[in-house]
Amino acid sequence: MRARTLTEHDFGISKIALARVHVHAGGAEAKARDPSKPGSAPTATWRPLLSPADTSPDDDLLVDRSDPAIAVVTINRPKRRNAMKLAMWRELGRIFDELSGEPELRAVILTGAGGAFCAGADISEFGEVRATVEDGRAYEATGDHCQTAIASCSKATIAAISGPCFGGGVGLALSCDFRFADDTAYFGIPAARLSNVYGVVETRALYDAVGLAVAKEVLFTGRRYTAGEARDVGMVTHLAEDTALAAALSFADRLKLCAPLTIKGAKTVLDAIARNQTAEREAAIQAVADEAIASADYKEGVAAFAEKRDPRFRGV
Repeated sequence: MRARTLTEHDFGISKIALARVHVHAGGAEAKARDPSKPGSAPTATWRPLLSPADTSPDDDLLVDRSDPAIAVVTINRPKRRNAMKLAMWRELGRIFDELSGEPELRAVILTGAGGAFCAGADISEFGEVRATVEDGRAYEATGDHCQTAIASCSKATIAAISGPCFGGGVGLALSCDFRFADDTAYFGIPAARLSNVYGVVETRALYDAVGLAVAKEVLFTGRRYTAGEARDVGMVTHLAEDTALAAALSFADRLKLCAPLTIKGAKTVLDAIARNQTAEREAAIQAVADEAIASADYKEGVAAFAEKRDPRFRGV
């Protein structure tokens, strides 16, 4: 597996933002340099999360850990507008499952290379991987697991959306806690043009974001929405003044002073409230509350408050 450093062309971001977006999909180590200063000393060291043997074939998925507090996961098939193959759905879910267990991580940003977020599933492989009803069910189960892994990740998850965000790409974005879109982004679910019925996981995420009437419009008509229109109906949470990735990175930076166990606990409680499952999830809710109060981070937070300084949380 080769090292892959993304360029300014890949993301369309400023050189300042680009200095934080260097990606290595395998190998022993990678160094991040300030691109405005050729030959400068490394400004960050990539801390490996995934071994070369575990990363997706052909660098279809990239993970940047140059900042220990923020992970940037990039869908990297720009020639196909980052359409997702079956193997990629499986691998992306595994990546989010693994990132969820990183103690010091505050946020995971999901984005796409080459000016596109994700054009959805790669229909060109459907004749092979969705040839029968049984194949179709297995495919949907894989996609459901991926989106559930993103939605249940214990970290703050942020979709940085530029260019097309269609079909399964909308599902990926809606699985994230926050969705930043710039003015190049546009959205749609073309199920009605494929005679395809979306399952409960994707449809529930859409319904939760936009409500019943708009969800019906999205699925019945397959119409496209601009970033502004998507913001108006709830598919997008933030409109980026700069690029979506730069805005997402700036937002993630604000989380560095925040306690990871608070983010994890708040997500658990809020999801239970949203699903009207507080009674069923009472044990899980109590567990995250107990974990926080017994943590070293709680003691650090109290000490930092008394000493009038910023806390140094470690997620334990």
